[in-house]
Amino acid sequence: MTIPLPERPTLQGARVILRAPHPSDVAGRLALGNTPDIHRMFGADPAQTRPLTPEAAEAWVQAQIAEANAWVIEVDGTLIGALRLHTLNHADRNARLAIGILDADSLGQGLGTEAMRVIAAHAFGDMGLHRLSLRVLAFNERAIAAYRKVGFVDEGRERQSACIAGEWHDDLIMGLLASEFQP
Repeated sequence: MTIPLPERPTLQGARVILRAPHPSDVAGRLALGNTPDIHRMFGADPAQTRPLTPEAAEAWVQAQIAEANAWVIEVDGTLIGALRLHTLNHADRNARLAIGILDADSLGQGLGTEAMRVIAAHAFGDMGLHRLSLRVLAFNERAIAAYRKVGFVDEGRERQSACIAGEWHDDLIMGLLASEFQP
């Protein structure tokens, strides 16, 4: 069953485009495969990472399509990952941000930072949100550095909240207010 495509704007940065996911993204997601080190940063056991199947790529794309506030991240016409605003609370004008760069060759180039700046500008501008928050594994130094570049600040630590390959790890809780955001 195909889920109808929700309306969402295409958002443009200097190098990244955030656009609605489409069924045709299955091939792009499949080409990215599953990288154990990347999945570890998401909280998965790298030893349990298996090759990506066409069915899993299809499920990933359908999950992105089903999220009203999810975008794929595209660079030079190629899908490199996705991001979404979730747990949207209209009364309190806040949401949580999640991002995943799935292309190992795209890591460390500032593309995730740029994508987060683009989505934060949209969230605080067009959507009228007051606050964005996120959680990140405390050992994911690359992601933490990117979040701080966008303006997110540490708000707390959830101790031993993730068990990865039999080891406990902390999550950092980070937040960004509209008044603090510098596009």
